[in-house]
Amino acid sequence: MGNNAFGIDLGTSNIKIYNKGDDNVITEKNMIAIENKNTLFAYGNSAFEMYEKAPANIHISYPLSNGVIADIKNMQTLIKYFIGDLVKGNVKPADYYIAVPTDVTEVEKRAFYDLIKDANVKSRKIMVVEKAVADGLGMDIDVKNSQGVLVVNVGYDTTEISILSLGGIVLSRLIKVGGQKFDDAIRAAIRREFSLIIGGKTAENVKIALRDLEKAQRDAVVYGRDIVTGLPVEREIPTALVDESLKENFNTIIDNVKVILERTPPELAADIYKHGIYLTGGASQVSHLAELMSNGTGLKVQVSENPMTSVAMGLAKIIKEDNYKSVAYAIEGMSK
Repeated sequence: MGNNAFGIDLGTSNIKIYNKGDDNVITEKNMIAIENKNTLFAYGNSAFEMYEKAPANIHISYPLSNGVIADIKNMQTLIKYFIGDLVKGNVKPADYYIAVPTDVTEVEKRAFYDLIKDANVKSRKIMVVEKAVADGLGMDIDVKNSQGVLVVNVGYDTTEISILSLGGIVLSRLIKVGGQKFDDAIRAAIRREFSLIIGGKTAENVKIALRDLEKAQRDAVVYGRDIVTGLPVEREIPTALVDESLKENFNTIIDNVKVILERTPPELAADIYKHGIYLTGGASQVSHLAELMSNGTGLKVQVSENPMTSVAMGLAKIIKEDNYKSVAYAIEGMSK
């Protein structure tokens, strides 16, 4: 059956896979739990449930770090199981389209290719798509025309800032600031102000709930361990403290957007002024980021409707529409 195709967006925190068979995108935590160093214990969302709670003999990790593959063996295991789940164990030869960051080395790009080739998923053809191009397509931008588009993808470990034109990337910058740094900043502020240690998951939940809490004018309620007594306690954390703790990371992202804008050719800069900035990625929804970016750059900011899955939706478009096939390419010397 020549119709089988998958689009894979490997995020550090979440993996998004588009399956042409049912025309759907699944999102799972990109996490694996290994028991006694060699037995697969859990993967995906169920591994995340155990994170920060597992005993010493169960090691839970993210196989990706800063947007690139850090642990190829575990990542292959995850790909094999996720694809197996999608096709209910009946893996048939298929085409794979994988999104890769632009600002990584050729060796790191090749690792994405090798990952699929060696993951035992009967890959017939493996095509690579620049992540920012897939992002643009997923947000319904016609990336093949000559107008300049500025896409800012705020992920878990990294933020990718790219200027697109004519189906390619004119400028790109990958910085190591993302959702995880936001969580760390929240944890540090709560520790400093309240002598309270909270877990990464708790910080993430506060970050996600921030906008709703501000609307309802309520404080965030967290549970953690008091540094002084060592006992578990509940505390109410003012949202203003959380806002303040995030500002430094937001400003780093905005400063880097400005650096890219300063290097943009004038004709493309004119296009960007007209269209504004397209903001996407799982961590892009954090309260106030869009408005601070708009204030900092003087441009309007359009937030993606599906920030988490916009890359996978773009890959789906490339798989389904021949018009966009040209933005995918095989890595030199690797086409079958």
